[in-house]
Amino acid sequence: MRDDDLNWKMEEVCLQAWPAAAETMADGWLLRRSGGRIRRANSANPLRGRRGTPEAVIDAAEAFYAGHGQAPLFRIPDIAPELESELDRRGYDREGGTIHLHADIDRLSGTADHGVRVSSTPDEGWFEARFRGGGYDEAERRIFRGMTGSIQGEKAFVSAEREGIVASIAYGVIRDGLLVVESVETDARFRQQGLGRKTVGGLIGWAREAGAKAGCLQVVVDNAPARALYASLGFSRELYRYHYRRKTIAA
Repeated sequence: MRDDDLNWKMEEVCLQAWPAAAETMADGWLLRRSGGRIRRANSANPLRGRRGTPEAVIDAAEAFYAGHGQAPLFRIPDIAPELESELDRRGYDREGGTIHLHADIDRLSGTADHGVRVSSTPDEGWFEARFRGGGYDEAERRIFRGMTGSIQGEKAFVSAEREGIVASIAYGVIRDGLLVVESVETDARFRQQGLGRKTVGGLIGWAREAGAKAGCLQVVVDNAPARALYASLGFSRELYRYHYRRKTIAA
């Protein structure tokens, strides 16, 4: 597979692995909206074969988000930089630099582990672990629950316990043979104990048995512990990066 095809395949499966509550098209850009703080589900994302001029795309996105009382937000991958100059001109700030990592499944460490629970749906313990340290309000909890329930494709929610509670979680979705690793989280009290590696490794083991050919994930550029974890599991190939451009709504 050519790098360009792989890049766009990764774009597509990552969008599918974190669905938005509402989406609309504008000149080959996907305008996503869910509410809450999750940027991927509340931003304009480029699609393969997009065709609109930067001015037209940005105008459409600004009108869409203004109509819902949200600040316009654009997700700009390196493979689709054409809005950058116009966003600069309009005073959009940059934030949230993120790396896409990829590896063939045979290069990834991870096997089924009896200490890692695997389920096709998240239980309350899984959700509690997700929300425990994230500062979610009630609306955002509801949004996240709805998002996980709307994921299409083969999926698994994995967790590991310590001291009687769910201490480490992740989920994965397989689309077109590609495992997307999402929502990796370890309770702060149990970090530096190998739980994250154990949990994600269990997810990789599940995906291997399910027939996945490769794995991918997104990690924030300055999250050194997460990058070290993923490197130790075999995610050593960087495909491309992205960042967000945000314009604050005037008071």
